[in-house]
Amino acid sequence: MIALLSVSNKDGLVPFASGLHALGWKLLSTGGTLASLHDAQIPATKVAAHTGSPEILGGRVKTLHPKIHGGLLARPHVESDRIELAANGIDPIGILAVNLYPFREVVDSGASRDEAIENIDIGGPAMIRAAAKNADCVTVVVDPADYPLLLQELEQRGTVGKSLRQHLQVKAFRHTAAYDAAVAAYLGVDEPLPFELTIEARRSSVLRYGENPHQRAAVYTVGAKSPTLAWAKQLQGKELSYNNLLDLDSAWSLVLEFAEQPASVIVKHTTPCGVAVGDQLEDVFRKARAVDEQSAFGGIVAVNRPLDALTASAIVETFLEAVVAPSVTLEAAAILAGKRNLRVLEVGSALAKPGATMRSQMDYRSIGGGLLAMERDAVEPVSNWRTVTKRSPTSQERAAAAFAWSVVKHVKSNAIAFASPSLLLAQAGGQTSRVEAVKIAAERGGSRLAGSAAASDAFFPFRDGLDAVAATGATCVVQPGGSVRDEEVIAAANEHKLAMLFTGIRHFRH
Repeated sequence: MIALLSVSNKDGLVPFASGLHALGWKLLSTGGTLASLHDAQIPATKVAAHTGSPEILGGRVKTLHPKIHGGLLARPHVESDRIELAANGIDPIGILAVNLYPFREVVDSGASRDEAIENIDIGGPAMIRAAAKNADCVTVVVDPADYPLLLQELEQRGTVGKSLRQHLQVKAFRHTAAYDAAVAAYLGVDEPLPFELTIEARRSSVLRYGENPHQRAAVYTVGAKSPTLAWAKQLQGKELSYNNLLDLDSAWSLVLEFAEQPASVIVKHTTPCGVAVGDQLEDVFRKARAVDEQSAFGGIVAVNRPLDALTASAIVETFLEAVVAPSVTLEAAAILAGKRNLRVLEVGSALAKPGATMRSQMDYRSIGGGLLAMERDAVEPVSNWRTVTKRSPTSQERAAAAFAWSVVKHVKSNAIAFASPSLLLAQAGGQTSRVEAVKIAAERGGSRLAGSAAASDAFFPFRDGLDAVAATGATCVVQPGGSVRDEEVIAAANEHKLAMLFTGIRHFRH
């Protein structure tokens, strides 16, 4: 009985190899794995000695040999295979334990392209696939967490049962598929929409349930570790739910719009109900909460600066589901700990402009039988905006319009947002009529909307929506433009003495 062990991740290697040796297995190994076994005084034979062929090309070729692949692909129960094995002096290999060169880790460390290429494993995937193909005869294990289970089965049964072999077979093919996807993503970084899309996604946790209790769900991380929601570290609180994560991602994406100033966002059902920027984080959070305190109850909070004690003290005044921040100070963590069910997450650096980082990320959404993929909606420079009315916006109005425009892209279409230069005043979205969205936002904002700027995620198809905006007392409007009735809408703005800006870009969100 031969077991071939060749692993980059040495976790659990020694007790696993020791257990196999005690059960009478002959061990073959290579490189660092062989050295670890010899250091532990576990007998093992070098693969080169087994094959009779030396390692060549600086170690690039070690296991690509008929005595290895013949041993992995052989079917001892098939007479023709037995005859060929005997004729060629090949022994069957019953167990293969392999995990691959640390390609992801090397790339994450900032290594050069040449270093990354050198860490693309060839022999490892070839052996794994050979053994997994022949899972009726070979047990392949790629995860050190499975070593104890495999040893237990061998100790109790003297062999590996079909159920475990098939479980490990599937895991092996998924392991190599994810590895190849990571390599393809690295090499194809400039090709965001390839003809064949492979996504390297690794399950980080299983959730209690999905959007509703009868739906199963899990979280998967995609690509390299980054300051994104899927990679966030939970510091305290109840287990995150599927809906929590959707809301947290919505809040985090929006708060990143405001890199230059401290900002706070409150989200309910993926929709912002409070957004503010300013000089001091506690004050910013209080202002965001005051926009709609009723909706803020049970909401999700995101801030774009390290969460300090003063802000934490303000946060615990209100029942909230979760808080996400770049980091949390020790003093703030002690205060938040008083709300033990409150979920608190640290993401990492948040100061990069979203346009510099988000466009390199992709959004994936499923449809029946397929997958939609697109670049994330990155912001565009406000310098490209065009004044289309007789009256140009004041600097104050332009600042309010920029703030409203950053928020409205995060509200579901049809979307309207009213803002001052530093505060969301009201929003409405998810309506089938744009004028209805304006009316709902007007009812929410009331007299606060006088002198505000309004942003519309898409053009006004008729002047009625613009008339409804003017009725709120807003003095400036920003919208994409591009309607066949633009001239009619511009004329209406001039009638109301509104300043209106066209961005040339829309921000639908479905």
